[in-house]
Amino acid sequence: MPENTTRADIVPVILSGGAGTRLWPLSRPAAPKQLLPLAGERTMLEETLARAAPVHGFAAPLIVLNARHADTVEHQTANVIGIDAGHRLLLEPEGRSTAPAIALAALACPTDALLLVMPSDHLVRSPAAFHAAVDRAAPLARDGWLVTFGIEPDAPHTGYGYIRRGTEIAPGAYAVAEFVEKPDRRTATAYVASGDYAWNGGIFLFRADRILEELGRHQPDALRAAEAAMAGEPRDAARLRPDAAAFRRAPGISIDYAVMERAGRVAVVPVDMGWSDVGSWDALHAVSLPDEMGNAIEGDAVALDSHNCLVRSTGPLVAALGVSNLIVVATPDAVLVLPRGRSEEVKSLIAALQAAEHPALG
Repeated sequence: MPENTTRADIVPVILSGGAGTRLWPLSRPAAPKQLLPLAGERTMLEETLARAAPVHGFAAPLIVLNARHADTVEHQTANVIGIDAGHRLLLEPEGRSTAPAIALAALACPTDALLLVMPSDHLVRSPAAFHAAVDRAAPLARDGWLVTFGIEPDAPHTGYGYIRRGTEIAPGAYAVAEFVEKPDRRTATAYVASGDYAWNGGIFLFRADRILEELGRHQPDALRAAEAAMAGEPRDAARLRPDAAAFRRAPGISIDYAVMERAGRVAVVPVDMGWSDVGSWDALHAVSLPDEMGNAIEGDAVALDSHNCLVRSTGPLVAALGVSNLIVVATPDAVLVLPRGRSEEVKSLIAALQAAEHPALG
């Protein structure tokens, strides 16, 4: 399908409220992962904005974000789509997970708008494949289906949930047979070998009225809190400011648990678009362009006689000699060192630093 033909009713809803703690010490509450240039010159948010920009025929985006980041997000948005692009910022009073955030976004949009819900911190190497998948999904979403995009797996990953496809309901689109939790290695290997499963990447397309209907059916507390928070807030405001006290009554629940795993007429469109959630230092190493020794070096850093390492510094010089399979990340106030393959365990370090109320978490 040609560019710019049937996307004018698709509002990109970009979720930018995450803290990105697994990429500490680079990612911090004041400057989380999505606001950093991790996999290129642009930040992760800027890359997300670029692939769903008005130049590709989409409506102006709605960005859901932590209020403390509003000026930074405004600046980065202007870098990509200009100052007067008609985009809006929805300043989430506090993080309550994706279901309440999406409820706010749906209430801020026309009822018949298609909401293209995307995390702000994912990498997509093939925007053209992404656009083609959106075009396949759009007729179903207009017809009332809730569509999720299933990432074609290239390995038996145990860190992602999976989606099992059922009957084909349109070319390249399938009814969802089931959502399954993060599997063990043996189960993930079987999923990938079967060809019937895709990773759940957390990207969705649905009409605003349909997702509100399903929230009312399956998670009414979240919907009521969002409605109360948005009461009286003009839809056309450049910065939407939901009421904090009302929104605080929303349960913290993901859209997957709240709706997608319970609703009828849920579809999946599989897509191979060079996707990564860049959710850990190992994941970042996997999408980096390594040197001839397999090292991904960024910033004031050097590695000699070293192999398959990720070394980044925004602070002091980092010099590595004769090491292999290490992750070393330095900032002006912290240095992280760990073996490759264990970066998911950074969360345990974060917990220990939180218990000690260490200022390097700020």
